[in-house]
Amino acid sequence: MKSGRKEILERYTNKYGNICVENNNIDTGLYAKYGVKRGLRDMNGEGVLTGLTNISFIKSSEMVDGKRVPCEGQLLYRGYDVIELVKGFEHSARFGFEEIAYLLLYGDLPKKSDLAEFKEMLGMMRTLPTNFTRDVIMKATSKDIMNSLTKSVLTLASYDKYAADLSIPNVLRQCMMLISVFPMLSVYGYQAYNHYERDDSLYIHRPEPKLSTAQNILRLLRPDMKYTELEAKVLDIALVLHMEHGGGNNSTFTTRVVTSSGSDTYSVIAAALSSLKGPKHGGANIKVVEMMANIKKNIKDLEDEDMVKDYLSRMLDKEVFDKRGLIYGMGHAVYSISDPRATIFKSFVEKLAMNKGREEDFKLYSMIERLAPQVIGEKRNIYKGVSANVDFYSGFVYSMLDIPLELYTPIFAMARIVGWSAHRLEELINVDKIIRPAYKSIAPEREYVDLEKRG
Repeated sequence: MKSGRKEILERYTNKYGNICVENNNIDTGLYAKYGVKRGLRDMNGEGVLTGLTNISFIKSSEMVDGKRVPCEGQLLYRGYDVIELVKGFEHSARFGFEEIAYLLLYGDLPKKSDLAEFKEMLGMMRTLPTNFTRDVIMKATSKDIMNSLTKSVLTLASYDKYAADLSIPNVLRQCMMLISVFPMLSVYGYQAYNHYERDDSLYIHRPEPKLSTAQNILRLLRPDMKYTELEAKVLDIALVLHMEHGGGNNSTFTTRVVTSSGSDTYSVIAAALSSLKGPKHGGANIKVVEMMANIKKNIKDLEDEDMVKDYLSRMLDKEVFDKRGLIYGMGHAVYSISDPRATIFKSFVEKLAMNKGREEDFKLYSMIERLAPQVIGEKRNIYKGVSANVDFYSGFVYSMLDIPLELYTPIFAMARIVGWSAHRLEELINVDKIIRPAYKSIAPEREYVDLEKRG
């Protein structure tokens, strides 16, 4: 764009951007006046009930003598405690992603024969249309791999003769296919960006149908296709822990809303991806990694707890790091005393850190996990407890697995596509009404003024 034209457009958008802000401001006091639940949450942070689900349940408090009291966080998949599920497949030294995906999609834990057949089907679907990688993924590359992934998902609809068919068997086929190819779409998108934008070598590896999802992600990503069993197992657990988190999170609610309109699977999942890519939802682990790098750069003695605590305090006071007053990876919209996903993850993170020679980093993470709630409690008037959430450790894990930052949120998507699929199927099976929330207009009525009389 020529500089003169660019300057004209910039002046115009700045001027009317200010007008936009001026004419769209709403007095925040009106939300309380009209009883509006901002963000579909009440004053205590409780979500407004908008639906029913069998898929998962999050517990963060319990009733004691008629009062709601915070408790240790609990996450149930189809009624099973996620801690017990992880123990189950970890005890038998098997990968869990496919088994838990079966549970979320179909409602029951699979028998051996069911699981073997399900894995075989996913392996068969782990392929893309002829020349799709060259014609779609390799063209118009982007540093934002979530945008690249969304583009690829929407384009896949063009290759599906039954894209708009909402019958359950067809939607199930589409969902299973997307679960299977998400790693390919994401990693290939990154490899294309890394090659064309960074001038690095290009690696496009084919997946191995008989390997697990976690194994294939590492195989696709690494130049030599090699990984250790521990690396694949820790990534597998990360995928299971990110797979589903109730119907109330932003991207899953988006899945429900767009499904209710009668839209096709590709459009629904593209909408969910657009929601997840927002930094308030799927990008939190990236902020944790950036925050930790900032802490290591600016604190002379990382073993001095007083120095670390003082820096965290200054972070809350908006004096350091990104000056937003947040300690990333701490606190959750639902959990208070603990996030069960972080609790599970921590033991595996420690094992991987020992294996990778990152013990000092793990000690720092552990110290901040302990100190941050103290600092937040001293600085903030909070109505519930604060603890580390799963994002606090997931970025650290991905860095130890040599996964680039650009793929952190896409890996979240590779897991959450299972939960989105389960909620899409449940919405189609049970509900035939479009989700249509209410907004109260506070605009005054005005008389029309003819163009010539507007001054």
